Amino acid sequence: MKSPWHLWAVGALTLLFNAGGAVDYVMTQTQNADYLAQFSAEELAYFQSFPSWIEGTWALAVWGAVLGSVLILLRSKWVVGVYAVSVISMAITFIHNFLLAEVKMYDVVGAEAIWFSAFIALITAATFLYARIMAGRGVLR
Repeated sequence: MKSPWHLWAVGALTLLFNAGGAVDYVMTQTQNADYLAQFSAEELAYFQSFPSWIEGTWALAVWGAVLGSVLILLRSKWVVGVYAVSVISMAITFIHNFLLAEVKMYDVVGAEAIWFSAFIALITAATFLYARIMAGRGVLR
């Protein structure tokens, strides 16, 4: 089946969007001083307090979304499973950060943390649903 034009648009736009998350992840994990200068001391202490299992779910969420966008562009049916892992990992990370952590993200970063996280979750979930639809239509192989 021929690829619809929107497959390329969704793949490219989500790859750009997810690249932003990848840059944030790499800069945070490598302790890039210039990048981290934008955060307050309280925010840095919060981000550095993540347990290793949350670092892991964050990594799966970010890199799963990047890989998922690449797989959309490659028209691979594997995108559905990869995005499912990303969405689940993101949900676990957000549940920890907003509900289970001793210090909640919104207490440190403010209400914008909720809105920004919700926006990221919406884009990722929508991309997952889009991939499922494209797989169901036989666009992905």
